[in-house]
Formats: sequence, C-alpha cells, structure tokens
Amino acid sequence: MVTTPRFSVRAMSLAVAAVSAGVSLSATASMGNLGTTYGVMPVDVATAQSLSMFNDQVSATYYNPAYLTKDTRGELTAGILHAEQELRSANPNADGDVLSNSPSQHVLIGMKTNLGSLTRFDHPIYLGFIAGVEKYGKEMLAFSSETTETGQFLQYGKEPLFLNIGGATPIWRGISAGASVRVTLDATANLDAVSTLGGETSRERLSVNAEPAMKTILGTNIDLGSTFCPESDCFLDGWESALIYRTKSSASTTIDSNIVVTQTIPEPGLSLAVSTIDSFQPETYGIGTQYQGENWRVGGSIEQQNWSELEEEFADDSIKDQGSVPAASRIEFDDILIPRIGGEYQLNKNFALRGGVAYEESPLKSTRNPEINYLDTDKIVIGLGISATYDRTRLLAYPVRLDLGYQYQQLQERDFTLVDYDGNETDVTADGDVHVVSGSITLKF
Repeated sequence: MVTTPRFSVRAMSLAVAAVSAGVSLSATASMGNLGTTYGVMPVDVATAQSLSMFNDQVSATYYNPAYLTKDTRGELTAGILHAEQELRSANPNADGDVLSNSPSQHVLIGMKTNLGSLTRFDHPIYLGFIAGVEKYGKEMLAFSSETTETGQFLQYGKEPLFLNIGGATPIWRGISAGASVRVTLDATANLDAVSTLGGETSRERLSVNAEPAMKTILGTNIDLGSTFCPESDCFLDGWESALIYRTKSSASTTIDSNIVVTQTIPEPGLSLAVSTIDSFQPETYGIGTQYQGENWRVGGSIEQQNWSELEEEFADDSIKDQGSVPAASRIEFDDILIPRIGGEYQLNKNFALRGGVAYEESPLKSTRNPEINYLDTDKIVIGLGISATYDRTRLLAYPVRLDLGYQYQQLQERDFTLVDYDGNETDVTADGDVHVVSGSITLKF
C-alpha cells in the first residue's frame, strides 16, 4: 500500500537552517483504537464491550475469534460509527476549556463464512474479517505525533485503518478456539533534495511506503453445559466462558531526509531522521462469562491491559523523546484492570434490548510529563442499544438484522501540570464527555 503525503523543505538563514519533512496530517495523536476506545459494532458499543467476547457478529475477530463458530451461517455486515468528543482542560492561560472536539467517523464492513466445504473433512472452519476506514471511507492513512504546550489527550483521536482477519473451529464438546491478526501499518518515507535559501527545491526524490504489521489475537470459548453435561441437563446449562489474549500493536512512521542548501550546506547535506509511533494498543488478557436464559442473557468481563510497555516504545520515539527528559520526570504508565458488565433482553422474536456499563481507570500514571503533556482520566462508560430482525424479505433467504447502539463516556476530573518549551508550569484540570452512535445491517447466507 503506497500513499503520497506532502513534504515541505525550507532553508531559513545562514545561522539557522531548518528543514521540515513530515506526513500530511489530518488526525490527532491517539494511543487507543476503535475496538478498545468505543467498540466495533453496535452490540459492542451498546454493552460497553461487556458482551463483546460473546458477540457472534464479525467483530468477534477482534474480541474473541473463537466465537465465530457460534452461528453456522455466513454473514455480511455493514456498519457506521460516529463519535462526538468534547475533551476539556481548564487552563487559566487559555481562551476556553475545550481542548479537542474533533469527531471520529468510521464506516465498517465485515464478512464471515464457513470454509469447511473446501476440504474433504466434515469439519467447519470459519473465516472472518472486518475493516473500518475513517471519515466514512475517505481516509485510509492519517497520522499525527506531536509535542504540545497546551496538552493533548492520550486515547482519543482518529485511527483511519482498522483491519482484523481471523478464523475459528470447534474442537471438542462445546470448546472452540480461534486466532486472528490485527493489521497495522508501518510507514517509511525518504526524501532527498537540493534547496536554495529561498526554499526553492530541485532534484527532489521522494519515496513513501507503508508495510503491514500483523499482531496476534487468540481466543477460546467454552460452553460449560455442552462440555460437562453433553447428554443430560445440569446446572451448567446456559453458562459460557471465554479467554482472550491480544499482543501489543502500534502504527509507526519513520522519515529519513537529506537536504543540500546551496551556498550554505554543501554535500553530503543535512540529514534528518524521525521515528515515531501512534495508535498504541497494549498487550491484553481477558476473561469473560455469560449466562443465557430463555429470552435473556447477562455477562461480564475483566481485561488486564499492560500499558507499562508504552514507556519502552516512547524511549525510541524521536518526537515524544524521553531521552532529553530527566529520569525522574519521564512519562510513566500503569497496567490496569477494566471491569465490564451488561445484559440483553429479547422482547420478542423481532426485537431485543441491551445495555452495559464499564469503569476504565487511566493508565497514565504521571501527571507531569514535559515535552508531551499528555492528559488522561478515569472514565465511566454506559451503553444502550436495540436490535430489529425482519423475518420476511421478498428476495433474501434469511432474516435481515438492524442494530443501533449508543454510548456515553464521562471522563472524570483529574489535575495535571503542563510544562511549556521554556520550562514554565501551568496547573490544569482535565475532563470531558464523549457520545457515540453506531448502526449496522447484517445479512445472513
């Protein structure tokens, strides 16, 4: 995959020659992603991801690949997600409190099918994928990494490409296993040019490449009744448990440039090398349980996210450079546990209601982080949603399902100390509100 960002090169004076080479940016920095920050599909959004390990839609490729086996039919799903953010920082030196209100707008498509018919064995093998693109499909690769004097939020921003591909198969008596890969992009750019003091360039040579990086997601699901009581009724009927593991992943950009400025910087020229990361997802372990009755289900999950590994990533980041910061002042992260609980009630064969709640502790341990000035707070997440299934369609063999989900995130107040480029300190209070609306249509085949 190749993209062509805009580069600018400018020689400024005999005393100072500043050369800038960077990707054209239309997104703010983000250490989260669509799946962890909001939820992929409306069911995930509406239940605050509490039932995501037991969602048989294509979003299972991210949350629990093993659950692709739950529905034997194929599936084609198209969805849309819109998140409105008002992220605030009460700063006495600023004109207003609103630090960021840029929305996130995703269009998603996913498909699941049984590949077992391709083999000579009568054993189902399910393959699924899901892809999401920012700005309703118009932006596949946008990237931002910066330092700031006014502060920036850690986890909210745009991540244009969301891509997961995976498979699953039943193993034995209610036990299924699955694996998938999350695909991120590592972009590299190389620029060589000759420039005058006026900034006019010649003999330019530019190359940009984005290579996929694949990170593993593993999941297993156990239907306890089928496993331990396969031929009789017992108290374990209706209970399911799931275990998942996701490796850490991130998007990155590396830029190498070499500029010769006539009459100022002769051959071999001025070299600039920048390497930075964005959209970090921590290593995650999760366990979930649900109980399903005749027309209802309740469940929950606990995730451990190992954010402390981000400290090592920042150590090699040229923009969020921690090497120039005293050791005692470097940014610190905590590993965190996230509890979630939710439920679903089937009103009748056509309509279902669901909801969920979660409490997410902030992984950002330090409240003073010079050069970066990240802000992040604990948050309460509440979701509600509805599904409508249409049985009778004139053209389709299976019912059509529509899902709607709404989520509200309340970012709790937290005090930080901002440090500007001259070392001056300002005390601020961060908080915010996030509203998410998601919808999808699902066709079975």
